[in-house]
Amino acid sequence: MKLPELRIGNLVAKVPIIQGGMAIRLSTARLAAAVANEGGIGLIAASGLPFDELRYEIQLARKLSPTGIIGINAMVAATQFAGLVKTAIEEGIDLVVAGAGFSRDMFAMGKESGTPIVPIVSSAKLARISEGLGAAAVIVEGCEAGGHLGTDRSAREIVPEVVAAVKNIPVIGAGGVADGRGMAAVLMLGAEAVQVGTRFAVAKESNAHQNFKDKILKAKDIDTVISASVVGHPVRAIKNKLATEYNQAEKDFLAGKKTQEEIEELGAGALRNAVVDGDVEYGSVMAGQIAGLVRKEETCAEILEDLYTGAAKVIKEEAARWADVNV
Repeated sequence: MKLPELRIGNLVAKVPIIQGGMAIRLSTARLAAAVANEGGIGLIAASGLPFDELRYEIQLARKLSPTGIIGINAMVAATQFAGLVKTAIEEGIDLVVAGAGFSRDMFAMGKESGTPIVPIVSSAKLARISEGLGAAAVIVEGCEAGGHLGTDRSAREIVPEVVAAVKNIPVIGAGGVADGRGMAAVLMLGAEAVQVGTRFAVAKESNAHQNFKDKILKAKDIDTVISASVVGHPVRAIKNKLATEYNQAEKDFLAGKKTQEEIEELGAGALRNAVVDGDVEYGSVMAGQIAGLVRKEETCAEILEDLYTGAAKVIKEEAARWADVNV
């Protein structure tokens, strides 16, 4: 069984899977190109990168995957967001994915250059607004996802609402997908593709420190927690000493014992500490709730094959199972 291709504007991905644009130094040209070469869409994490480094990453990705679909992921709330988008467009990036906030200006930039803009949304209302402004697709991310969260609702709840709300653009489900069954579930909700983060974070082409990968690979199904629910943007990560101290610090903040500045200082540089330096106790090991299903460090080709064939198999089996039902 063959799954439908994903069409975003004039782009056609043979495999309806997007590799999430995770942390810088993790979602790099090497990882994005490895996904793109297998027919999926690879994303480079742009937030926090100097413009010259972003240019280098995009140019490298093009060398590694001359015909694949390469995009960037940029946080709207990040410093120099507009500059990052402008730089990527100048380099001929295939698409721009934007989350952690909302910007009307990015749609104008995309329209002017012909670059598809794909916002990450967490409600049907924002999806409708995005389509009206010219979004080429929307990514619906639920609270199951790793990293910065924009909602406390599950993608399983939001995806059907967004599918019903938009008219002419693809809906891509994100959060809680680590295997073929999870992918099939999101597709059955009406999404045309999925975005996957945690499983690609531990791919062989991922530049993440081995300690970071091992922490995810050893995680159980109950090992992720949400921090920064009081101060800052909520973040899902694997429980460690930093997460425990951060949650206690937020309780102290509510009790008037700590300032917001003290809490922000506690989390400063935490993601880099884990991804680059391998400090998985006092660094932030951002991972999705599905981390307990991720057990092997594989190549991107192996991951994509497993997700794609697994989803196709489940859909085919379920179709046969219900073939005699009259509707």
